[in-house]
Amino acid sequence: MIAEGYLLPAHSGYHLPMIDLKQLRENPDRFRKGAKAKKIEVDIDALLALDSRKRALMAEQESKRAEQNKISKEIGPQIGKLKGSLKKASDTERPGVEAEIKTLEEKPSRLKTEIQGLDQQIAEIDPRLNELLLKVPLPPDPDVPAGESEADNVELRTWNPDWFDPKKSFRENKGFDPKSHIDLIRDLKLVDFERAVKIAGARHYVFTGDGMRLQQAVLRFAFDFVTNEHGFTPMSVPVIVREECMVGTGFFPTGRDQAYHIAETARGAGHDLFLTGTGEVGLMGLHADEILDADQLPLQYATVSTCFRREAGAAGKDTAGLYRVHQFDKVEQVVICKADEAESRAWHQKMIGIVEELMQKLELPYRLLQCCTADLGPKNADMIDIEGWMPSRGEVDADGISQGAYGETHSASRLYDYQCRRLNLRYRGENGKTVFCHSLNNTVAATPRILIPILEMYQNEDGSVTVPEVLRAYMGGRESIG
Repeated sequence: MIAEGYLLPAHSGYHLPMIDLKQLRENPDRFRKGAKAKKIEVDIDALLALDSRKRALMAEQESKRAEQNKISKEIGPQIGKLKGSLKKASDTERPGVEAEIKTLEEKPSRLKTEIQGLDQQIAEIDPRLNELLLKVPLPPDPDVPAGESEADNVELRTWNPDWFDPKKSFRENKGFDPKSHIDLIRDLKLVDFERAVKIAGARHYVFTGDGMRLQQAVLRFAFDFVTNEHGFTPMSVPVIVREECMVGTGFFPTGRDQAYHIAETARGAGHDLFLTGTGEVGLMGLHADEILDADQLPLQYATVSTCFRREAGAAGKDTAGLYRVHQFDKVEQVVICKADEAESRAWHQKMIGIVEELMQKLELPYRLLQCCTADLGPKNADMIDIEGWMPSRGEVDADGISQGAYGETHSASRLYDYQCRRLNLRYRGENGKTVFCHSLNNTVAATPRILIPILEMYQNEDGSVTVPEVLRAYMGGRESIG
């Protein structure tokens, strides 16, 4: 584990400006308040002090380099003149002239030593400064509601198909008490948990038969939907990445405990690797350290990838079933656009609209949840979650029947230039100057979690599950399971 003095590996090519230091220097209170609102601890005052000290050392270094350059041009003629006068000097004058020559000859060496000393001081500052810079979160947008935890998130709106109303019980809606997805996948033999645990341990699963078909149907439907109907470019990306890609996308250092670490350096390789928790990492890493042409933007990418999360700190939470697992598959969309807040906001709404349309095509009840400041994480200026209605969640009544509750299925984030600064991803503006891009990301569909509302909402009294109409083409025309 890398802790104090965190720096990128030496092989990293990323420039990593991290945040806009000019903005931080001019308005440190914005970043202090932003970190406090997000419940993220970072010492802004210490950062500014280190930054000020480094800039002073660099200014002194530049001054000495200028003096060094000036001396190198002037010293030769001066020494030559003194050596000429030395031939004519008297015995009493000679020591003084020789001393003057020696002083001139030693001056470049003295300046070189002083410059090297300043280099050393700067090198000692950099690790701590970079460690603090990497921890500074993007301040939340002013219109994001303040909050202390996810409990303070705000419901924006809900949508329900004609045949289901979450305000009524499942029995009132469909005429029978629901099974949980755990019971359904057991009875229909859709998942084998026991053998998965034998292979890989807790929170793993094996889709079997129609379970695998349904999982693949959802992924294919979501991927075709976002690429064919909404114009996102299909991409494949590695799910095993270098450390700088995790840092560049903002998942490190804060989320380091959630990632699976492959310690390749211990086996003699040049760098360690990490399993990604989202296709966003690879999609954003594609253009790291690049300068794009403005007319290339916006870039609209979509990928389907296997994702991995340790779920550290989640002990005891949703341990049964498919809600919280270590390995899952996800269709992810990413937009890289110009550095314009209005354009970023417009893309955010469009991406949310794409997922709403997908949920409506699946006819799954959902709600939009505005995340409060404390639930944004370090990299988001704003984040909207979409939560699907899951009958097996929520409070249990006197008969032991769950009353249902919403569970997160999607998350759409607006990041402005936070990731692009860390990735050194820029475009050339109209005036020829380079500008850091803006980025956004959104879950299109993540399995197995989205299978929970599909199985539970589409279950029938006889124990079978109706296949949602939009998925039937991907299920060989099957209309039901069981």
